[in-house]
Amino acid sequence: MEKGRLTAFSDGVIAIIITIMVLELKVPHADNLAALRPLIPVFLSYILSFIYLGIYWNNHHHLFQVVQYVNGRVLWSNLHLLFWLSLIPFVTAWMGENYFTAVPVAFYGGVLLLSAIAYALLTVTLIDHHGKDSTIPTAIGRDFKGKVSLAIYAIAIPLAFANRMDSLNSLTSEVIK
Repeated sequence: MEKGRLTAFSDGVIAIIITIMVLELKVPHADNLAALRPLIPVFLSYILSFIYLGIYWNNHHHLFQVVQYVNGRVLWSNLHLLFWLSLIPFVTAWMGENYFTAVPVAFYGGVLLLSAIAYALLTVTLIDHHGKDSTIPTAIGRDFKGKVSLAIYAIAIPLAFANRMDSLNSLTSEVIK
């Protein structure tokens, strides 16, 4: 099968995910800067998630530049990645609405970890499908950043409970004053 439908579908899903995230930024009913204060954590979590989604979209785009064709396993592996990415708006909103408390931050880290695992599985599936002598292993290289990201996400999840970000609450209230 050709890869065109898969890449177009993936681009569309990521665009919808970003759209859903921005819709979580509710317009304040007052016309002063103090009305923006409650939005600061939501906006910060939006920025973080937008960057993550941008990285995934960029990596996915570059990865599929060297892919020649896809099969059913590749389609399902790609859907697996899109499933975890589709949860980012939920955990982003939950984390922002709750001022970065431990449980939402841990869940956010969990979704990022599972997204990274899904991306790694997608690359393995593509290499299996195209062969170890294809251009895909060369394009991916040793994927040092991907492996480090997996480790950081795994470490960050329990750290969400150890290092509470309650100081962000006081910081955001001081910024608008």
